Amino acid sequence: MPVKVLVVDDSGFFRRRLKEILAADPNISVVGTASNGREGVDQALALRPDVITMDYEMPMMDGITAVRHIMQKCPTPVLMFSSLTHEGARVTLDALDAGAVDYLPKNFEDISRNPASVQKLLCEKIHHIARSNRRFAVAPSVAPAVPTGASAAPAAARPAPRPAAPSGAQSAHAPVAPASPPPKRKHYRLVAIGTSTGGPVALQRVLTQLPANFPAPLVLIQHMPAAFTKAFAERLDKLCRISVKEAEDGDQLRPGLALLAPGGKQMMVDGRGMVKILPGDERLNYKPCVDVTFGSAAKAYADKVLAVVLTGMGADGREGARMLKQVGSQVWAQDEASCVIYGMPMAIAKANLADAIYGLDDIGRHLTEACS
Repeated sequence: MPVKVLVVDDSGFFRRRLKEILAADPNISVVGTASNGREGVDQALALRPDVITMDYEMPMMDGITAVRHIMQKCPTPVLMFSSLTHEGARVTLDALDAGAVDYLPKNFEDISRNPASVQKLLCEKIHHIARSNRRFAVAPSVAPAVPTGASAAPAAARPAPRPAAPSGAQSAHAPVAPASPPPKRKHYRLVAIGTSTGGPVALQRVLTQLPANFPAPLVLIQHMPAAFTKAFAERLDKLCRISVKEAEDGDQLRPGLALLAPGGKQMMVDGRGMVKILPGDERLNYKPCVDVTFGSAAKAYADKVLAVVLTGMGADGREGARMLKQVGSQVWAQDEASCVIYGMPMAIAKANLADAIYGLDDIGRHLTEACS
């Protein structure tokens, strides 16, 4: 059966263009269109599509409000279109908090200049998202967004965030893996977390559980465009008790600080506790790449690394995890039931590289236990 798609956008040109692009895939069928968020919610209820593409700025009802209504009334995987700006990043992160699964830049130049590559990327996203656990989600409940203009309080003075609600990506059909035992305590010199699709919300759930005095440095590798990582780091820093910043070349690792790999580049660590930011290698599919950071951590810290692989498409992180295991480090994977996309953690589990498999809402607590 073809994947049924509903296109929601106030631009008639963009709606027509999306329909043309998606119609080229015989396994995708555009079952309807809507020109504003309110109409999009009504169409979602009437047509029950497998995937919805959603614009943000629309009359009657904006995209984020529409996503919230859809997640409450008929949970459906939503792919947001956003601009590659700081404001576009903020809006996209709000949409992901509201329940959207993934996003793509709304770039008319790329559509005109590289229609084949745009079609390939878009159709691949649609197929992956159609298989995500979001179809069975309950309305998400994560920490609220902090206004962009709000000043970040020092980590020690920040209020404790509310406990994370049960994961919003529980699947009615996902098998329940046997619970891994609680972790053993160890002195880790680094915690490294890699993720992709579904990662922004997953990282928020994990990091908001960590205390301000978390005893290990952290590095975060999230597949994300260059324009988004600074806004994402700022958002996490406002919500978390630990400190979070976009990594810069020469940054020093320190306990209670999480450094987020900048989009479009690669992040490595060395034995002196220093971060190296390198240009994104065109030979690598991912910029930043989890394998690159994990591999450098294995070389720098041997068995003193705790690596965690969260929700995401593909298998990035598997080879880096293999390197970490070879030198005695620990690797955890998120379980299938709490993943939006069970790709990256599945690659870890299938390669027998996971020392433990935990549900999303247990990972932050177990990190604190393991590193205490």
